[in-house]
Amino acid sequence: AGQRSPMAVCMCQAVLPAHAGPRGELGAGPLLRWMDAAACLAAEKHAGVSCVTASMDDIQFEEAARVGQIISIRTKVNRAFKTSMEVGIKVTVQDVLTNAEKIVSVAYATYVAKPIGAGEVELKPVQLLSAEDHLEHSLAIERRRIRLGYVQVFQKLMQESNKEGDFYTCEEKDAVSTEHTHVQSTELVLPPHVNHHGNTFGGQIMAWMQTVASISASHLCRSHPILKSVNMFKFWGPSFVGDRLVFNAIVNNTFHNSVEVGVRVEAYNCEEWIKDQPRHINSAFLTFNAVNDKGELLTFPRVKP
Repeated sequence: AGQRSPMAVCMCQAVLPAHAGPRGELGAGPLLRWMDAAACLAAEKHAGVSCVTASMDDIQFEEAARVGQIISIRTKVNRAFKTSMEVGIKVTVQDVLTNAEKIVSVAYATYVAKPIGAGEVELKPVQLLSAEDHLEHSLAIERRRIRLGYVQVFQKLMQESNKEGDFYTCEEKDAVSTEHTHVQSTELVLPPHVNHHGNTFGGQIMAWMQTVASISASHLCRSHPILKSVNMFKFWGPSFVGDRLVFNAIVNNTFHNSVEVGVRVEAYNCEEWIKDQPRHINSAFLTFNAVNDKGELLTFPRVKP
């Protein structure tokens, strides 16, 4: 009791007006940057070497934080595999007036240890100090199996869909074409956007993806969308200072009170930019809902792919 895991990190942030969105609540972009930074610190604390984000999935947003409140981000390595590890992330918000604390977000991220030279880093096992540590350690292997299974199932579905050429069509009269929700944005990676490894900071890419996805969703709800979850956020490759990152977002489908937006990120260096040879570096699926002035959930129209 009272023992603190040696691979745990706690980060606190005050929510300032610069961090808030149009509704006066903490924007998802800054929060995703903080979450990635805190999780990376926990991973590097355990590995003893530099680590890079491989994926971040099952990010659920449960409570909004407002200007003047304090955000606490607690991260902990749940399990180390051979060269990668799962880091659990828990975000809470504390009201400085009432001292009440609520859960804002929970997520799980995978980090890979960067080898020094040609050798490969083999991670040491996680030291388990509590019953909760033992439980998360056991669940981590199951979550890893599910993550790998998702990728295989997804790739199989894509192959079958491309082979058959049989795409879903919506016959509803008032269905909105997803073409109207397509948003493209280009960002130039500058020195403030990179991490201590020289790669574009994963949290920064997530923040940019959230922005373009939010704009895409707003074409349907005609309001300010609220990010509820991020799934299958995967890093396929790095990007660097001077790269041009092209973000393409489009609504995949609507589900009455929510909408899923898919985002694909491609990187180009100067030569690739001229030759139009992109590198696919990121993808993710973001789910949003929206509310009216009374806080009631808005209904999204059906869409036609």
